[in-house]
Amino acid sequence: MATGVAFWRERNVIHLVCEEINMIKNEIIARNPLINLGYGNEYILNDGGLGAVLAHAGVGKTALLVQVALHAMTHEQPVLHVSLNDAVSKVDIWYRELFHDIAGKYDSADMRGFWERTLVYRFIMTFKVEGFSAPRLEERLTDLMQQNIFKPHTVIIDGLRFDESGRGLLMELKEMAARYAMRIWFTVHTHRHEPPQKDGIPLSFRHVADLFDVLVELKAHGPQIDIKPIKGQSADAKKDAIQLDPTTMLIKG
Repeated sequence: MATGVAFWRERNVIHLVCEEINMIKNEIIARNPLINLGYGNEYILNDGGLGAVLAHAGVGKTALLVQVALHAMTHEQPVLHVSLNDAVSKVDIWYRELFHDIAGKYDSADMRGFWERTLVYRFIMTFKVEGFSAPRLEERLTDLMQQNIFKPHTVIIDGLRFDESGRGLLMELKEMAARYAMRIWFTVHTHRHEPPQKDGIPLSFRHVADLFDVLVELKAHGPQIDIKPIKGQSADAKKDAIQLDPTTMLIKG
C-alpha cells in the first residue's frame, strides 16, 4: 500500500513538473516577437532568407533577436549566435536575463531544468569585426557540422557594419544560408542624423535592402519602443506596430 501511495505521489509530481515546463514553453511561444505583426511563418524567415532589425544604438536590437532565438530554441531548432562586438559571456547574459524575465514567475527548479535542456540548441561564436567574412564563418560552421556538433536552423549576426560592408558579403551570406537551409538575422545600427524615408529604409542601408526578405525597425517614442514592420509583412496583417518594454526589453503582451 505504501509503495502504491509513493508511486502515486511520484507520478503526480512528474505530472506537475511536466505541466510547469509546458507553461514555460507556452509563455516563450506566446511572446514570439514578430508573428503578431503579420509575418505568417512562425520562424518569420524561410530557408535561405535574410532578416534585419534596424535601430539606433541602445534601443534593443540584440534583445529582440535573442527573443527570436529563444522562440526557435524552445521548438528545438538550433540557433547560432555570431557576435562581432561582445564576448561569449556577455551574449550569454542576454539570453539568461531575458529567459529569466520571461519565465521567472515559475518554479525555479523547473525553470532551471527547462533552461538547461534548451541550451543545447544554442551555440555562440565570436569574431573580430575586421576578421569576419562569409568564408571564415562557413569554415567554422562546416567544422561544427562535419563533427555532428551543431547545425543551425537560425543564425544571428550581431554587429556587422552595414555602412562599411558592400553587397558582396551579404550575397555570399545569402548563398550560404540557401546552401545549408538556414535563415540569417542581422542587427543594423542606424544613425540619428539620417532623414526618414517614406518606406522607412535608411539611406545607408538602401544599397542592400533588396537582399532582405524581412525588415523590422525599432523606434523609441518617449517611454516606449515601437516595433514596426518595414518589409515582408503579409497584406492581411492586423497590427502595424507592437511594443518592446524599455525596462525588461520584452515584447509587451
